[in-house]
Amino acid sequence: MSHERFAEVIADLAATLPAEHVAAWAGVLMGVDRSTDGTTVAAELIDVRPGFSVSAHAGRLVRSWRTEAPDLPGPAVALALRSAALLRQRADAHRTELAVSGPTSSSVPVRLTSSVVVEVVRAARSSLLVASFAAYGVAEVIAELRSAARRGVHIDLILESSAEHGGALRGSSGAAATFAALRDRATFWHWPAARRAANGNPHAALHAKFIAADGEVALVSSANLTDRALSHNIEVGVVLHDPGVVERLVAHFRALTAPEVGPLQRLP
Repeated sequence: MSHERFAEVIADLAATLPAEHVAAWAGVLMGVDRSTDGTTVAAELIDVRPGFSVSAHAGRLVRSWRTEAPDLPGPAVALALRSAALLRQRADAHRTELAVSGPTSSSVPVRLTSSVVVEVVRAARSSLLVASFAAYGVAEVIAELRSAARRGVHIDLILESSAEHGGALRGSSGAAATFAALRDRATFWHWPAARRAANGNPHAALHAKFIAADGEVALVSSANLTDRALSHNIEVGVVLHDPGVVERLVAHFRALTAPEVGPLQRLP
């Protein structure tokens, strides 16, 4: 007998139900055999973890089970539900989301860049690595960074310098000036002119824009840390929830800031 339709129901429920419901339902199903009345099973599922429209979900599970896979005992259904939920959790841990500024469309669901920046900063528990070419305004971001510092998060800010100090920002005092309120709460990094020349291109720019929290999640975006970029410009970025990728991003920039070795230098 084909179990494809039942497998689809299991997958849908694993993607819809909270983890607590999946665990509770699996516990109930472990004690159910093929002879147990379907109505009784549904009632037990509803009772063990109320809420979240469980009545409809429980009814769907039992109907599909009895119709599409009546040969399966309860423990097998429990294992299937647990396995589908675990696979879903692993997929979620590596998901990528879009983050945009400016006009939106109905083509794809998006996250506003300004909201994502705040979310990533708030997610940090031990470290934040922030890079931006330009920076201006962003009072909300500065407030969130100050809050992160107060809860013990180590913050590194990698920022472009003004042309006067060997950078590529013209008509500006440099991106670091925007974060003056964090001078005693964060470590500031820049790319000195001499080290740019040593790299083979004295006119190169520190143009990366990203925020990484704890090596777990990161926003990589075209948007600078400016009010206009985060809210009004047409900008696009991605939110990475893949620790493996985020850790490599962080490791790369940690190497660039390595004392006496990396091209980036700590601002005094």
